[in-house]
Amino acid sequence: GYRLASGPEIETEWYNFVALNTPDYHPARDMQSTFFINKTKNILRTQTSSIQIREMEKNGAPIKIFCPGRTYRRDTIDATHSPMFHQVEGLVIDSNITLQNLITDIKKFCELFFERDVEIKSESIKKCKC
Repeated sequence: GYRLASGPEIETEWYNFVALNTPDYHPARDMQSTFFINKTKNILRTQTSSIQIREMEKNGAPIKIFCPGRTYRRDTIDATHSPMFHQVEGLVIDSNITLQNLITDIKKFCELFFERDVEIKSESIKKCKC
């Protein structure tokens, strides 16, 4: 029941930081962490959360989306870091949604993505009384 949502890779500071309540002093907003495009503070998006903000503004609730996409950060290339990487986020806003819905949906997404059964290993999730 999820819809695939996408958004621009060149993003405004508003959608990438301000609308997500990222304070001015947050390290992610530093010139050494973010690719700023010009003086109007357009940037290469650092996360796909900006897609969620755009979708909430456009469609309101209820909402059930996955937001995959390329993201960019000023990271030195090594075995675990790259200046460009892919991220996927999900967002559900509706009534009668529980943590168990989240656990089930993430598990199902991973099984579809990896084309095999997956096991949830997080101890905090296993202990959840959902």
